[in-house]
Amino acid sequence: RVQLLPPQNVTLLSKDFEMILTWAPGEGSPQDVTYTVSYKSQDHMDKWLEVPHCSNISRPSCVLTCVLSNIYVKVRARVRALSGPLQSPWVKSRFKDYYSEVELAPPELILNVKENSVHVSASFPLPTCMEKLIWKYELNHWEAGSEDKKKYEHKFRRDTVTIDTTALRGNYCFSARSIYDSIDIKYSEFSQPVCVPLNHKG
Repeated sequence: RVQLLPPQNVTLLSKDFEMILTWAPGEGSPQDVTYTVSYKSQDHMDKWLEVPHCSNISRPSCVLTCVLSNIYVKVRARVRALSGPLQSPWVKSRFKDYYSEVELAPPELILNVKENSVHVSASFPLPTCMEKLIWKYELNHWEAGSEDKKKYEHKFRRDTVTIDTTALRGNYCFSARSIYDSIDIKYSEFSQPVCVPLNHKG
C-alpha cells in the first residue's frame, strides 16, 4: 500500500506580529504534494476549524493571525499532506497564544526634514486585524559617530513626532523600536538607523 508520509517539524511560531504555522515536507514527498491546515483554540476544544486560505496549498507555511477568533486563548494548529487520492495523517503543533507570545518587528521610520525641525513618523508591519491592540514605539536620536543616544521622551504611535533641530548641526541618526505592553512589556529590535544632515550651511 502506498503511503504519504506526514509533514515534519510542525511548529507554530510568532514572528513580526504574525502567528505562523511552518513545517517541512515528509520524506519522499511527491512533486504535486499540497497541504491543508486547521486549528483549534482552548475556548473551542471540541472542534478543529478550517483555515480557508490554507487549503490545498503548496507552500510549507500558513499565516493564522487574522483567523484567530480570540487572541487571549491558546491555540494549536495541525497540517496534513495530500497527493491525488492519498492523505497523510495530521500532525499537530504545540499550543501558543498571540497575546503573550507575539514577537514584534521594528517600525520603519519616515523622516521629513524642515528648516528647524524634523518630523518623524513610523509605519508598522502590522496585520490590519491587530490594529486595535496598543502598540507604541520608542525613538532614539544621536549625532552620527557618537555613542550618546537621546531618547525622545514620549512613546508614541500613529502621530508624527516633531523634534526641534535649531541647536543641532551635522549628521543625525534616528532609530525606533516597537513596544507592546501585554503580560509584561515586550520590545522589538531597534530599526536600522536613518541618518540625515541637519542645518548644513552653504
